[in-house]
Amino acid sequence: MSSTRNIKQRIKNVSSVEQIIRAMDMVASTKLVRARAQLEGVRPIYNELKRIAQEVGNNEKAMSNIFYEEKDAKSSLYIILTGNRGLAGAYNSNICKKVLEHMNHGKNEKLIIAGSKGYEFFAKHDKNIVHSIFDVPDDSVYYGSENLANKAIELYLSGEIGEVYIAYTHFENVLTHIPIVEKVLPIEVKEKDDLKASNNEYEPDVEVFINNLIPLYLHMNIFRTFSESHTSEQAARMVNMDAAGKNAEEILEDLNRLYNRQRQASITQELNEIVGSASVLNKGGSDER
Repeated sequence: MSSTRNIKQRIKNVSSVEQIIRAMDMVASTKLVRARAQLEGVRPIYNELKRIAQEVGNNEKAMSNIFYEEKDAKSSLYIILTGNRGLAGAYNSNICKKVLEHMNHGKNEKLIIAGSKGYEFFAKHDKNIVHSIFDVPDDSVYYGSENLANKAIELYLSGEIGEVYIAYTHFENVLTHIPIVEKVLPIEVKEKDDLKASNNEYEPDVEVFINNLIPLYLHMNIFRTFSESHTSEQAARMVNMDAAGKNAEEILEDLNRLYNRQRQASITQELNEIVGSASVLNKGGSDER
């Protein structure tokens, strides 16, 4: 059985860890509030741009545009959004495994990765990582998203890749985060319920309109997925830190009970030794008389 000194040291260590966990929980909670506010702001903009992009795709002149034209793609680009740090449960592993399952291993896959966890995972699997970014400050995410969108469009227009996917974690609520791999180029147009959209007039013409719309649409899509992933990461970290804090409390309770039992046993043993010594002394005095 451990000595009281060892138990006291363990209590001290666990208490220190618990303080760190609580601090990380508070930081994640604060970041989550900011991330959710940003996400709620960008979602309506993205949804409207997506609606317009799909509406334009219903135009007959748009069907032959490179951004809409379906073709047999022999190479794919994956833009993968992961975290730079752990302590977020299965957040990073879930999205990485989702991408790996999605990949058609017969194709030539190129990867753009945001986040060191994703980079480490796919580097171990010998994937072709053409670009990576780490630790992007919150105030630089918007411009960083634009750079990624421009790089993806450059590779797409040059013919190096025939399709573009974005892999991110969709934020449903604090407890639900869904890994998603979403095709963004060429744009998939849903079947229209009416033919009015195909008769819309675009100035100066459909081609110019599309060539200005799609870079903005892709930019806002990547910015939105960054926001989705960041919000999901902070929520996952907050939930995991809360669970770790409760575990630390339970360990402290068990250690305190063990310490009290140990101390009580030690005191009882000392009392028994004192009583035993007193009995011996009394017996010795009786023998002398």
